[in-house]
Amino acid sequence: MIKSLTVCAVLAALMISSTAHSQDAPPPSDQARRIEDLVNRAAALIHQRGRAAFDEFRKRDSEWWFGNTYLFAYDDHLNVVLNPAFPKREGTNPHGEKDANGKMFHDEFLKKVQTSGAGWVDYMFPKPGQTQPSHKWSYVKSFKADGMSGLIGAGFFPE
Repeated sequence: MIKSLTVCAVLAALMISSTAHSQDAPPPSDQARRIEDLVNRAAALIHQRGRAAFDEFRKRDSEWWFGNTYLFAYDDHLNVVLNPAFPKREGTNPHGEKDANGKMFHDEFLKKVQTSGAGWVDYMFPKPGQTQPSHKWSYVKSFKADGMSGLIGAGFFPE
């Protein structure tokens, strides 16, 4: 009887944990609203100026890149076209790269914009200055500019 209750308790805990990580969006917060607003404004600027808007997104201590918040962009083949925080990533293709839990989160970014136009993706990623992965949420939105289709995004670590 005790053994059965223990097994049930463990299964219930696993189901709750699994449900928490299968959300479609982070819990409502100021951080989440700021990220979504940032990405929507960036997509609007790309629509207006084309890829020339990326020059604005590369400026540190600006409305586009502040603290640990920055924009990133991929084309529709997952080639990195913007990553001011990690410029060596630009020109690379992270297709198939997995987070600590085996999630191909870059591929999930592309899938999200292809199916919904915009949305949230969660994954495990180290916080700045750390090596241990932490739970992170990124908001991504599709764009078309200068003959290129792609996605623009930004993320945050929930507290």
